[in-house]
Amino acid sequence: MNEGPARPPRWVGMVLIPLVNLTLALAIAGLIILSIGENPLTALRFLLFGAFGYIEGLGYTLYYTTNFVFTGLAVAVAFRAKLFNIGGEGQAYIGGLGVGLVALAFDDTLPLVLMVPLAIAAAAAFGAAWAYIPAYLQARRGSHIVITTIMFNFIAAALMVYLLVNVLIKPGQMSPESREFAPSAWLPFMHEALGWFGIAMARSPLNLSFLWALVCCVLVWAFIWHTRWGYEIRTVGGNEAAAVYAGIRPTRVIILAMCVSGALAGFVGVNEILGVHHRLLLNFTAGYGFTGIAVALMGRNHPVGILLASLLFGALYQGGAELAFEIPAITRDLVVVIQGLVILFSGALEYMFRPQLERLFTRRGAALPVEG
Repeated sequence: MNEGPARPPRWVGMVLIPLVNLTLALAIAGLIILSIGENPLTALRFLLFGAFGYIEGLGYTLYYTTNFVFTGLAVAVAFRAKLFNIGGEGQAYIGGLGVGLVALAFDDTLPLVLMVPLAIAAAAAFGAAWAYIPAYLQARRGSHIVITTIMFNFIAAALMVYLLVNVLIKPGQMSPESREFAPSAWLPFMHEALGWFGIAMARSPLNLSFLWALVCCVLVWAFIWHTRWGYEIRTVGGNEAAAVYAGIRPTRVIILAMCVSGALAGFVGVNEILGVHHRLLLNFTAGYGFTGIAVALMGRNHPVGILLASLLFGALYQGGAELAFEIPAITRDLVVVIQGLVILFSGALEYMFRPQLERLFTRRGAALPVEG
């Protein structure tokens, strides 16, 4: 009999470790709140109520969740090919530019049923194109993907400033933003869509792009685990030498993974530009691309985990705003610290307790007979 290698149950890595990291982050946040003379349990109650306790708050939570799903999926696809895409912020920015250009060009001519697919395609194309250049430099020239994607975030921001100040700005105004799109190009809000079926819902920024985010979760799952391209991405990420031996070209896979990643990040523009602001403006990405890294890590690069992690961060964003309003001693800056602790422990310190927990729950693989 030959014993298999020691390994812990899958739920240790998928469930237990993220919960331990989250619990520790909240515990440290509770100590900080306690140090300023406030009750951590009261703060937690206000946070949960602000995120889920009433319909408008839930709408805001799901609105934030939508953006985190897009950027989390973007990071996860690149991770599967062993690529650390830090450029989700810039890719979301340029994806929003594509959405805005389509809306500005066709808002008076195309009906919404044609505008939405065209805007989604533009967001994907512009985001993928912005990711293609760092991908090409990594695959063909050996430039590190982390460095190039970070640089392209700044280039994207500078490009948007130039365009909105000098080219796309509405004539006669000082604010660097485009004209408002025609109402026929507005992606319906969720409360409006539910109203078509006689269901009342409080007003919030939540719009139909949330449904597209759910569809993207299914599409990414099917792409990564049920297509040849997904298999190649996972193979290159697992062992590049074995992938080459199997006839897979890593350069092509790197470019494919980064382009898909950039397209997913570009969908943030659908939610923000077509669904909420209805105009092109600066800084609409608001750090969603960077938070998507923590979302992907906490969600274990799986669409289901990413959806749950996105909901958590959406609750932190919305519940944090409610917390700062209800308890004046907990300022907005302190809420950012709490959010940062969750990102820190689910991202940078994600492996801090992994060895101990895996040793605690390690089980031996099934013994297999070995014939002489």
